[in-house]
Amino acid sequence: MKLTITEGQIGVRPPATKPHPGFLHEVGAKRFEKLVYDHYSLIETSAIAFLFPVFDEEDFNEAKRHAFTFLLEVSGGEPLFTKERGAHQMVGRHAPFRIDEEGRRVWLELYAELLEPLEAEGINPEYIQSFWDYLDIFSMWVVNTKS
Repeated sequence: MKLTITEGQIGVRPPATKPHPGFLHEVGAKRFEKLVYDHYSLIETSAIAFLFPVFDEEDFNEAKRHAFTFLLEVSGGEPLFTKERGAHQMVGRHAPFRIDEEGRRVWLELYAELLEPLEAEGINPEYIQSFWDYLDIFSMWVVNTKS
């Protein structure tokens, strides 16, 4: 696996290929939820915590839920995000937040920290790579501020 971060550029939105459905199948919905929630636990004490409602437990839990349902859906799971929030519109949903390339890099590094151990849990490294590749490219879409 090569969990490398591709350099992004504001306003450039390369096509993002959804993760291989085998990733969700092998990880399972409960472990997938844990992955996303663990990511938010790392965010809580990270350099990008200011971008998240870390001091409001209810709002922070809601943000976790939104991230989980979105990523679950794009990974081939139930369309919970669409049912609960409507069309994805992720660029617009993130527009109020000043997200720069450095923040994106930190966000991705926190995911890399959690994805690497999945191989030891028996998850196919190609499936892990496909999930990472999606995160890497799609995260470019929400960068809206120069570093």
